[in-house]
Amino acid sequence: MLQCTNSKQCRYSCETLTNNYLINMDKLQSMRVFTKVAHCRNFSRAAEELELSRAMVSKHVNHIENALGVRLIHRTTRQLSLTEAGQQYLARCQQILADVEEAEQSIVAGNYRPKGTLRVAAPPSFGMFHLTPAIAAYKSFYPEVDVVLLLHDRVPDLAEEELDLAIRLGPLEDSTLIAHRLASVQTVVCGSPAYFKRRGRPVHPPELSRHNCLRLRYPPLKSDTWVFRGPRGKFEIPARGTFESNIADALRVAAIEGMGLILQPAYMVGADVAAGRLQTILDDYESERVDLHAVYLHRRHLSAKVRTFVDFLKDRFLQPRWAAPFDGRGEGEAHHARSN
Repeated sequence: MLQCTNSKQCRYSCETLTNNYLINMDKLQSMRVFTKVAHCRNFSRAAEELELSRAMVSKHVNHIENALGVRLIHRTTRQLSLTEAGQQYLARCQQILADVEEAEQSIVAGNYRPKGTLRVAAPPSFGMFHLTPAIAAYKSFYPEVDVVLLLHDRVPDLAEEELDLAIRLGPLEDSTLIAHRLASVQTVVCGSPAYFKRRGRPVHPPELSRHNCLRLRYPPLKSDTWVFRGPRGKFEIPARGTFESNIADALRVAAIEGMGLILQPAYMVGADVAAGRLQTILDDYESERVDLHAVYLHRRHLSAKVRTFVDFLKDRFLQPRWAAPFDGRGEGEAHHARSN
């Protein structure tokens, strides 16, 4: 065993190591505090949730800002918001804290099984009817993962909302996200038997101009123009109608009630078509497909819970159940081509 011959120098070295360790521990705690403040948008609420005094919370945030030499938070008497530097730092803090949590859990458990809380966002209809059953099946394999599912009719901000993962339908505009395509989803035009009895059934896309087309106001998907390809070429039909909504389920219910026609992803209306509540039209034409993605923030080391969940969804939706009522329209062939 080595011994120090200079007790004063040894004591100084030990104190230096101890101080550096405490500084690093304080920095990690300051990151936790800053992240909580950014999430709560309020110092007092963050202090309450962390069980700290408001003064201590302010001290942690000030310590980080002084160390970095930049302002991370805009403070006013009425509101609190992150600066651009604050948003960037928040994303890095979330990554670091997640890595620390996963490392601690792995060491304590003695293995690398997924565990912890997985925060997922998804469009409401897909989340309720398809993602929730998938989560239940996933948890039968990984019971130590707790899942928080948030259903949004908007595109969520993963860093701002502390999300591990989001399910996106339609084009992806944020190139900073890592995306995995889960499925290529067919869209179909359908209406109720009562509507067709009253208004007739369109046979060719141009005939839609004489019908009430119900439109979706969901930013990633454009519903003002319905596009078709078929034996008579490509058609771009302006969709005009007397009802629109930002929630796809509202349009589905409206169509079932006979209000008009809808162009919806197959997963939305598959059960209604199978039950006869809705009927498809223009079966000789193919409407545009939309891609379904799982997206997450760039991470050098992806957590086990996110990695296993994405892999599970890719396998589950390779041959999705919602495609069954539309197999004759080519859904199965498209998925087979994607998997090769």
